[in-house]
Amino acid sequence: MGKKILIVEDETSLRELLAKILGLEGFKVYSAVTVKEGIDILKNEDIYLVITDVMLPDENGIEFTKWIKSNQPLIEVIVMTAFGNVKDGVKAMKLGAFDYITKGDGDDKLPLLAGKAVEKSFLKRQLSELEYRLESRSSFAKIIGKSTAVNKMIELAKKVAVTDTTVLILGETGTGKELLAEALHLASRRRKGPFIPINCAAIPKDLQESELFGHKKGAFTGAHTDKKGYFEVADRGTILLDELGEMSPDLQTKLLRTLESKSINRVGDTTPIPIDVRIVAATNSDLFADARDNEFRKDLYYRLSPFTIELPSLRERKDDIPLLALHFMSVNAEKIGKNIQSMSRGYMDLLQRHPWPGNIRELKNVIERSVILADDMELTEETLPKEFLTASPLVLKVESNGSIDGSGELSDLRSVEKQHILRILDRADGNKSVAAKKLDIGLATLYRKLKEYGLD
Repeated sequence: MGKKILIVEDETSLRELLAKILGLEGFKVYSAVTVKEGIDILKNEDIYLVITDVMLPDENGIEFTKWIKSNQPLIEVIVMTAFGNVKDGVKAMKLGAFDYITKGDGDDKLPLLAGKAVEKSFLKRQLSELEYRLESRSSFAKIIGKSTAVNKMIELAKKVAVTDTTVLILGETGTGKELLAEALHLASRRRKGPFIPINCAAIPKDLQESELFGHKKGAFTGAHTDKKGYFEVADRGTILLDELGEMSPDLQTKLLRTLESKSINRVGDTTPIPIDVRIVAATNSDLFADARDNEFRKDLYYRLSPFTIELPSLRERKDDIPLLALHFMSVNAEKIGKNIQSMSRGYMDLLQRHPWPGNIRELKNVIERSVILADDMELTEETLPKEFLTASPLVLKVESNGSIDGSGELSDLRSVEKQHILRILDRADGNKSVAAKKLDIGLATLYRKLKEYGLD
């Protein structure tokens, strides 16, 4: 079947004549009378070329050209101008039109011109597809690891990346949820749009609605101007809602409405604003359990979780510790200008025996500290932090009543987490807000953990 061309012209006889000429050349021709009709066709058909009049019943063809080049840049445009009105054609070409012809004077040139424009559109698509394949292949390169758990996770992520499906990423604190979300974005067809990561737990609850959905001038005290929210900023891109379990019930309702209607309402405004955003959600809590216990909306949970990816903890991918440690060592050594080449066997032994309650983020911080303290070209056990050594089963042979057995394997991860929370609370002098920040979890999540472990 021939490549598809759209003609937007309100004069019936000319529209039908052009359609017949181009149809005889083997093109599949679609016709529209208004810009609105034309946009509807562009959204539903794979059009290579648009031939549009300048003067149309509802819009100007020049503005239509601008819309096409902003929203579907792979489509070429030929503008038809009135006799003697060359300036419209020149203006359209400055906006990215392929060429222009004068109505009634360029009919014989049109088949050749259309063929060239379609060929250019075809080549642009091939180039875009090649770029897309190369970028999607490299988008996951930042995720370091060769363990079975990581390979399975990446394989799943690559399959869903090319779709617009909402993704829910589950994983403990520090496992790299934002890194995976960004890789999903870069491997998608939205990769040239914005990637907006939002930590819901970091936004005060009374500001969450305004930050996410924006507000209208005068909506509340201090709203001196209209403001776009993160959803509008992320239009035609991807938004990451991290720790969305920390959202208030009212905000959960508004998010559900946004998912269903694909539009948002700014605070203080009743006019819906259409948005084109892919949502990736992430949490370190058991969102399913929260939904079951009515602490999170069930209908929102099911809207957010058509495709779930679970990130393995560092304990589940210990084979990757040497690779990750080497990467962090090289990055930090270069950053502070030290020539550090290796890690001692004892140092690596301790890294691989540690339970890593803080996962990759904890490993990154431990390596950074070691690089700062190192006096020669090798990282040794002496550069490890005191609390890290205390928590290590190699140094602290914890009885097999709850956390770690003699071989260094975890016999009860819940006990390890409980001990870690108690340790951080103690360092924070019992201040739960400070402890939650150190643990990198929301305050509500900390309270839930304390209740779960009978520590409240």
